[in-house]
Amino acid sequence: MLVRKNYLNKLIDSKDLKIIKVITGVRRSGKSTLLLQFKDYLQQEKVKMENIIYMNFESAEFYDIKDYKDLYNYVKGHITNKQKYYILLDEVQNIEKWEKAVNSLLVDFATDIYITGSNAYLLSSELTTLLAGRVLTIKIYPFSFKEFIQEYHFKREDDKFVKFDKYLKYGGMPMITNMNDNEELILNYLNDLKEVVLKKDVINRNNIKDVVFLDNLIKYMSSNIGNFTTPYSIAEFMRKSGNVITSETVDSYLKMLENAYFIYRVPRYELKGKQLLKTQGKYYFIDNGLKNVINGISSYDTGSSYENLVYIELLRRGYEVYVGKYNDIEIDFIAIKANETIYYQVARSILDEKVEEREKKSLLAINDNYRKIILTMDNVKNKLIDGIEVINIIDFLQE
Repeated sequence: MLVRKNYLNKLIDSKDLKIIKVITGVRRSGKSTLLLQFKDYLQQEKVKMENIIYMNFESAEFYDIKDYKDLYNYVKGHITNKQKYYILLDEVQNIEKWEKAVNSLLVDFATDIYITGSNAYLLSSELTTLLAGRVLTIKIYPFSFKEFIQEYHFKREDDKFVKFDKYLKYGGMPMITNMNDNEELILNYLNDLKEVVLKKDVINRNNIKDVVFLDNLIKYMSSNIGNFTTPYSIAEFMRKSGNVITSETVDSYLKMLENAYFIYRVPRYELKGKQLLKTQGKYYFIDNGLKNVINGISSYDTGSSYENLVYIELLRRGYEVYVGKYNDIEIDFIAIKANETIYYQVARSILDEKVEEREKKSLLAINDNYRKIILTMDNVKNKLIDGIEVINIIDFLQE
């Protein structure tokens, strides 16, 4: 399995710091693999096997551990010397009140603790109260395009456009790269994964009774990527379709999907007033493959797919991302990191003069000196239009 050095190095750099390392992300995005790779690193660094306690709570080996007391007593029973112990807990949210055990283990023994979990409840639990200022969060995403082309079993004659097309279509969940380019197998896996995420991290965790509405909601969201929306507007649409639902219920369901890392809400930033607006926002899916199997794989090559892909890539690169509004003009993404701000427009093609003018207009309306970029599938190289950089999406993904 590919060693994802950017994530692994974060664990290595934080090794032995008196903070709990929390690895989060959607199911099957590579958290368990990362934890095992870190375990291998510890062994290479001559840490004794008995000083590494690794527990995967999706394994039958640990089914008897039900709550924080069981977890604490199990780990305590395996601490037999005064050297540092490295405690690696995979899918720890399966243990009731696990955060109490983790807090006690950090306080009572010489430990370095690493945990993984597949939903945001991991971070909103008592952990943040018990360990204020002593938690390092590492968010893990599906494969980037660069990682995807390293691992996927392409045909020898496949060029970068074919490779990108498969990435756009199937997404970057790590497991699909081992499926020998078998579309039926890949789509079955993505459908099954979608169902597992919804069942375990949304339906079961929140005791959802109206599964039909949840299904209708994710179909609606996958058809409205890149559009400003609110819980109220969604509820109004659902009512017209025969689903009597309140905006409060819609809002709670959306938050459940966000907490499962299945969808992401991108807040709207009003550039003129320089303020975040809590009402309107846009939603994107964690992975294009998971998005595409919801409404049928045949309609994957759309402008919304390109936007979705670019949004997740910006998150992967560590940016805070907003959708911009300047009077009546929209900016697809405002990406902010440290002292850097970049404005992005995403368009499949700007060869049509009207499309070029529209995308330019949005960026030229912003009166500052930050970078302004149009991402497109057009064959461009080092192109500037009125000071705006035009970059091919594939080139952008390979930067």
